[in-house]
Parts: sequence; C-alpha cells; structure tokens
Amino acid sequence: MGKNEKIGRNVVIVEGCRIPFLKAGTDYQDLMAYQLGAMAIKGLLEKTGLDKNEIDRLILGTTVHQMATSNVAREAMIAAGLPNKIPANTVSLACISANMAISNGIDLIRLGDADVVIAGGTDSVSDTPIGFKKKMRKKLFKSQKIKSFADSIKFALSLRPSDFAPDKPSITELSTGLTMGQDCDRLAARIGVTRKEQDVFAARSHQLAAKATEAGLLAAEITPAEIPPKFKKVEKDNGFRGDSTPEGLAKLRPAFYKPHGTVTAGNASFLTDGASVTLLMAEEKAKALGLTAKARIVDYTFTAHDPQTELLLGPAYSIPKVLENAGLELKDMDVIELHEAFAGQVLSVIKSLESDEFGKEHLNRPGKVGTVDMDKLNLWGGSLSLGHPFGATGSRIVNTAMNRLHHENGKYALLAACAGGAHGHAMILEKI
Repeated sequence: MGKNEKIGRNVVIVEGCRIPFLKAGTDYQDLMAYQLGAMAIKGLLEKTGLDKNEIDRLILGTTVHQMATSNVAREAMIAAGLPNKIPANTVSLACISANMAISNGIDLIRLGDADVVIAGGTDSVSDTPIGFKKKMRKKLFKSQKIKSFADSIKFALSLRPSDFAPDKPSITELSTGLTMGQDCDRLAARIGVTRKEQDVFAARSHQLAAKATEAGLLAAEITPAEIPPKFKKVEKDNGFRGDSTPEGLAKLRPAFYKPHGTVTAGNASFLTDGASVTLLMAEEKAKALGLTAKARIVDYTFTAHDPQTELLLGPAYSIPKVLENAGLELKDMDVIELHEAFAGQVLSVIKSLESDEFGKEHLNRPGKVGTVDMDKLNLWGGSLSLGHPFGATGSRIVNTAMNRLHHENGKYALLAACAGGAHGHAMILEKI
C-alpha cells in the first residue's frame, strides 16, 4: 500500500457475472432494467452457490431512470428472489455508476457495516422514458385539479397539436449543450488523434472481442439470459463484428461534425442493454464461507474536471492518482482495462498519460505518467465491441480485469473509465 493506505478490513472479489450485452432494440427491448439486473443477480448466485441469507447489501448503478422503478436495485433484488430483509439502493454517476456502486460496497465492508455485498449496475436504453415537453407537462399537472365537466372541456380546449410532440431523449451535457460524440471529436482534434488511429483501435476491439468469445474466455463472466414469455436463451453478446477492418471503418461518414469530424458510428460505442454484478466480501468472511476469492481491492479513486474541455479525459487524472495512492507505477500493471466510450477518447487518454507536457501542466509531475502497453490493454475487447449499457459497464470491466489476471497469470490489474460531467474513475486489483 502507498501513502493513502485505507484503514479497515481487506475487501476481496469472489466472483462476477453479467448477462450478454445486446444492442438496444434487439432481444431485451421488451424488458425493463430491473429484469435485466435480476437475471445477472440470479446468475451470480447460481455460479457461486452463495446462501442468499448471507447477503448484507445490494447496490446497483443506473443512468436511464424509470419512475416506476425509481429504486431499480430494490426491484431487481425482489425479482431475483432475495430475502426482503436485505437493504438495496440505487446510485447514479453516468457511465461509472456501477463503479460507484462497487466502491460504496467496498467502503461498507472496510468499515465493518457489511460482510457480503452484491454491487454492479443495470440499464435498458431500449426502455428510455419518453415524455412530453415542459409546456404540456405543466398542463397535465394542472389537470389533476379538474373537478367538473366544465373544467374538463376547458382543459381539452387548451390543448394544441404541438403539445403532443414527444420530448426526445438526447445524450447531451446540460452544462455544455454538447453530445459526448461532439466532445470526443473536439478532444481528439486537440490531442492530435487521427481518424485512422481511431479506426485501427476500433477494429482491434471488435476483432479481440470475437476472438475472446470464440475461445470461450468471456463465457467465464456471462450467464445466459432467458427472455420471457417464451424464455428464449441468449448466451453471448451481439454487438461485436469480428470481420471489422480499419479499411472498412474508414468508409463510414462522420457522425457529429460533418464533413471533417473523425468520430463515426464505427469507432464509437453503441447503445446497449445489459446488467452486470460483482460479489464483494470481507476477506475473513470469504474464508469462513469456504469461498475462494479471485482478487483483492488495492485502491480506487474518483476525479472530476472541466466539462468544457475535459469531459472524456477523466482516466488521465484518475489513473495517476490511484497509482500514487497505491505506491505503484503504470509499468507494474499486468492487466489494463479502459472503458471504450469512443476510440478517440481512449487514445486521447493514452496520449495524455504518455505526454511530458500533460504531466507537467495538468498533474504537477516532472513528466509523463508512463507508457500504456497495448499488449496489456483490453485484450478481450471493450465497450466499442462488447457494448456499453451505461450503468453496468463498470462491473463488467472489474470482472473482466479480475478474470484476465488469472488467465494471464498477472499480479496487478488497473481499470479506469470516463463519465458524463467530466468524471473519472480508476481502481487497482491484486490477484489472489
């Protein structure tokens, strides 16, 4: 441990589990996020054989909120058949919501407030709430006071055809008015990431995901989803394209800034439905239950930056911070998992970590943080290819990093992600 050694008990990861990540509008389109979460929780219990009564807390992250399931963690827990006595709560921090859920679980265990925590996330973009614009919402709110037939007629006459236009959801930052794709285009141009570099990285992600799937490596973290009413079984992700090539991706047109932008549908993550959970325990509790833990939590951190210029650059700040706290260096990491919101975003983070100028001007260091070894990075694919269900990705990355440590016989794994609001997260795991 480094200078910021955490006081408290050692926290370990026993196992992780997710359902297949599917493109929005495909097999999960008729399901709600709580149902996806319930399937992941059930899969985790089946995988570990854990007695439900041993669970102290359940925490799930989400970003696409439904009024009917405002505490989606509680609904998922009940649907999964867990005892009602288990408190369950939902957290939200954009694309690192599951990371926050897992971190909250770690702290509960460290402080002795829990021994066993299931944490992760769930999201269904297919079930995004679509409402009316503010003008119509005000009218509908006032309609609750209707008491007479005359009031009903007056309300009906106040309505206009334009009132019924839907308020379409948009993935934009309220503070900037820009979409993440636009922000990535601007970031890539400023850092100097070319269109070719982005397409090469995106093709690599798809090819590695296909290779890992074919080799059965991802099966270690996936539980099949059975989709009602006919309980169709889905066993693997459906978003990766193993035949992707940089040449093929180069033919796609810019998606945000036309005609000179570099972000396209091919080098950006796609809208995804899915759920993933991670089983955390106090180290002594895992031993008492006869469970073999896979990894120990070394440290984690969250950072925040300027949304105007650094919306997607969070890992460039969180990675050096967590490394310093743990007394480790980038070269000590055997496994690296970076969230791939966009190819341009990942490459901008990598170039920043490898920049003496960035280290001096933004991190108060004498030079660069270090070099990211591409032979250690996202070797089983990433969000560009496997998909990115916003609230669940953080748990997938944790589980993948842990499984890769064992498969590749490494000691330390580093994982990091960016998130809306210009947040960053990083965590270090140690193989047990």
